[in-house]
Amino acid sequence: MADSATASESPAIDHHLPSAVLATVLSHLDIRSLVFASTTCRAFRTCASQALSFLPTFHLLDFALTVDFLRPLLMDNPCLRSIWMDCSRLDDEAIKFIAKPSLNELYLVNCENLSGNILSELGTRCPDLRTLTLNSLAGCKGVPISFSDLEQFLIGCSELESLSLPELDFSVFDWPNFHHIWSLASQKLSCLEIGYIPMIMLSQILTLAVEAQNPQTRIAKAPLFPSLQKLCLSVDYITDNLVGSISEALPQLTHLDLQDAPWVDPTPLSDLTNAGLQLINRHGKLKHVSLIRSQEFMFTSFKRVSDLGLLLMAQTCSNLESISLGGFSRVTDAGFRAVIHSCSTLCKLRVSHGNQLTDLVFHDISATSLSLTHVSLKWCNLLTDMGVKRLSFNKDLNVLDLRECRLLSDEAISALSLLPKLQVLLLDGTGVTDIGLSYLGQGSSPLKSLSLRGCKRLTNSCVELLLAGEVKSSLQTLDLSKMHNLTDEAVISLARSHVKITELRLRECTHIGDSSIMALASMMVEGGTHGSSLHLLDLYECGGITPLAFRWFKKPYFPRLRSLGVTGCLNRDMVDALARSRPFLRVSCRGEELGTAVWGASSDWCRQEDDNLDELEQFLLEGEEMIEEDDDANDGDDVEFIEG
Repeated sequence: MADSATASESPAIDHHLPSAVLATVLSHLDIRSLVFASTTCRAFRTCASQALSFLPTFHLLDFALTVDFLRPLLMDNPCLRSIWMDCSRLDDEAIKFIAKPSLNELYLVNCENLSGNILSELGTRCPDLRTLTLNSLAGCKGVPISFSDLEQFLIGCSELESLSLPELDFSVFDWPNFHHIWSLASQKLSCLEIGYIPMIMLSQILTLAVEAQNPQTRIAKAPLFPSLQKLCLSVDYITDNLVGSISEALPQLTHLDLQDAPWVDPTPLSDLTNAGLQLINRHGKLKHVSLIRSQEFMFTSFKRVSDLGLLLMAQTCSNLESISLGGFSRVTDAGFRAVIHSCSTLCKLRVSHGNQLTDLVFHDISATSLSLTHVSLKWCNLLTDMGVKRLSFNKDLNVLDLRECRLLSDEAISALSLLPKLQVLLLDGTGVTDIGLSYLGQGSSPLKSLSLRGCKRLTNSCVELLLAGEVKSSLQTLDLSKMHNLTDEAVISLARSHVKITELRLRECTHIGDSSIMALASMMVEGGTHGSSLHLLDLYECGGITPLAFRWFKKPYFPRLRSLGVTGCLNRDMVDALARSRPFLRVSCRGEELGTAVWGASSDWCRQEDDNLDELEQFLLEGEEMIEEDDDANDGDDVEFIEG
């Protein structure tokens, strides 16, 4: 409490510095630092609001603001063109501050508590909107979204070029004329990404698009999606008829991403066959193809596609730059080799659940002109070290996903450790041992992200061996989840190494306890002050953590932490108090995965890097609690938690 008393007795900063000087200083900060500055005192809050009132962009995905924080930051800015924001702590009250008439781009994630009203408001107030992404819109039960919301949006945003609603279930729009409203969509729309859409709805839209191309009806009907180049959908079944209709209806398409998740095995008439793959690139413009059969509801695959199907597709898709195939259980090495050897410009390859893919796929890959940069071979259980060694002849490899390739061991890791551009490596569930981690540690690969989730043969020594070499200088993200041999000793080794790590996942490591939290909290990194550099820490179901560990999450420890995963039943009162006392910290306690996927379902293959924090921002982070005007923001429980 002494600190609080001292703060209240100290003269206000605006008594020492003229407002013009403060405004000049803050005008040189980035968005994130301006937000931090606005929470330190009334003078900074006023100057930060003024600085933000003429900036064209507001990009802030690191943490979630409440509407009380957001209101003064976005209230008055006629110049605002682009907003990127985390909306997990916002509801419809924030829409009036977000929907600016000047907007060209809006990218919002975690929109579970926003209703469809945001679509209608954008349609009414943002006629110049070009790009819209709403992640998890209306995801919470009871949050409404209606047909009229979508209709108003399509009518009002006539300049729209990109629309992404990746988790939205279009079956909520139970409206007989649903397909007709798409004739109102912008003629400039080039990218459309939506979640699930029922087959009957999609068929009606595609039929309408084909009819609009008919010379006899072209005058009566405006073209539908004349500029569409990218289409990403989740459907009931991927079928020959669907693939053929898309190819016919969308002649400008360069990027096709289809995923299904059947409830029952498809019949011959409701499935993809070799003949359907021959129709996939009728106009010859496709550069990116993704066909995924998800195992979400049942174990099934494209049983009617064989090597012949991929051979036929390779002949018509020789200009492909990326291809993603999931669930092609009958395709053997011959089919996959046909794609690799026919597509000379291929740089991104993803095969999941390739039950018959073996080392022979990459046997003579060094003889091709391929320069693969991104490769994923998840759940390809016949792949061995020899195949990975052949694949490593591609010296431009940047991202490599080998999750659940259970036959891989240290020999493969030895080859990968010498790749000069490898930054992301996923080895979940493989047979790598401590020796393999020593190869990575002493190798020359500039690894930034490494996942070892569920690698059962690793011990505590793996961390020390990994961080003994040059990789320590580049590593930023490390996943050690579900490693039941791991104890506090491994985390203490990590802390002693002074590695500048930003994301650490330890979920379901049953022997990790309070000592690990103490070590991480005390961790010093180069150029830093007290505490670690962690932005994300996942401790869900770490069996040795007790309520006593929560004292280490108060200041000055973990000054940059933005996402924390814990077990909710550990001590609910302390979890809630922590969330209240650190408003920029997202505390997750239901077991959900933190952060974004390294390799998502869309075309974004790898996450963007976080910007480094400068010294001024570090100072602001240490004082991130908002000082309310009445000095009564914290209740008694909060004060007891912070001080105790």
